[in-house]
Amino acid sequence: MHNNSRSDSYAAAGVDITAGYKAVELMKSHIARTRNAGCLDDVGGFGGCFGLPTNLEEPVLVSGTDGCGTKVKLAILLDKHDTIGIDAVAMCVNDIICVGAKPLFFLDYIACGKNVPEKIADIVKGVAEGCVQSGAALIGGETAEHPGLMPVDDYDLAGFAVGIVDKKDILDNNTMKAGDVVIALPSSGVHSNGFSLVRKVFDVENADLKTPVAELGGKSLGETLLTPTKIYVKPVLALLEQVKVKGISHITGGGFYENIPRSIPDGLGAQIERDAVKVLPIFELIAKVGGIDERDMFNTFNMGVGMSLVVAPEDTDKALSMLKESGEEPYIIGKIVQSDEKITII
Repeated sequence: MHNNSRSDSYAAAGVDITAGYKAVELMKSHIARTRNAGCLDDVGGFGGCFGLPTNLEEPVLVSGTDGCGTKVKLAILLDKHDTIGIDAVAMCVNDIICVGAKPLFFLDYIACGKNVPEKIADIVKGVAEGCVQSGAALIGGETAEHPGLMPVDDYDLAGFAVGIVDKKDILDNNTMKAGDVVIALPSSGVHSNGFSLVRKVFDVENADLKTPVAELGGKSLGETLLTPTKIYVKPVLALLEQVKVKGISHITGGGFYENIPRSIPDGLGAQIERDAVKVLPIFELIAKVGGIDERDMFNTFNMGVGMSLVVAPEDTDKALSMLKESGEEPYIIGKIVQSDEKITII
């Protein structure tokens, strides 16, 4: 886990081996929080080991890898590093559940200009929190110190997750038909996409990130932008046990226009009602300050919808009720229609 076995001569090249050892010690308590039934005891060495469930007829492994994009720059500017790991986990596990799979384990990779043990442990603290939220075990990782390649205060964070699903339970969008209902699950904010544009719009390196902003409900710009990506694993898995869900889209880079079509078969399209979408204030502020037109906003950001699900009309009330019981605030944003266009926003 986060190995730093290097020769003593590395110190002269700017790599602090003892910092690596200290970081590993500091993160151990965070990693312990994520243990689940698949974790194997007393297995050391170079690979993370995990025992697979055996109660499935045809187990299929589902994997996902992603990072947090340039959102890490906000964490660096605010010197707050204990939530960006949630984003790294969310971006992977939210993709995995779109197939209908349950996340099993996660590994993280941190590249940094200089290994500051307390900072690395803070990053891993967030990763562990994301793993706890999604039921995944944090079974391995790597901290790579890159002096000369990255500035000393900079780092990047990426992750990799594996989930499992019985082959018969993989979501099949071929069951989708005209008249089916599109349900939205609200996002917590910008999540982890579009931050290069966000940083340009607000000139974040020079912006006031800490003063409360009225348009953001009294929260600061920095706090709002750094809000962690919401993890939808547990509510969606609970729903899948009771309701036939025909398609799920994780609204990431490319916004509505790129992501909702990914779960819709040819010949059908999602007709989204623009006025039904509960756009979060941060997106209205981005559009206003950046002079960005509405189509580009819906083609870049989640606009307040982190995930969309398609169910049959007769299952809609049950789906909405179950999601609410799980703590979500779901609402209907449209329907499936016969169309050559996979999505229209009207």
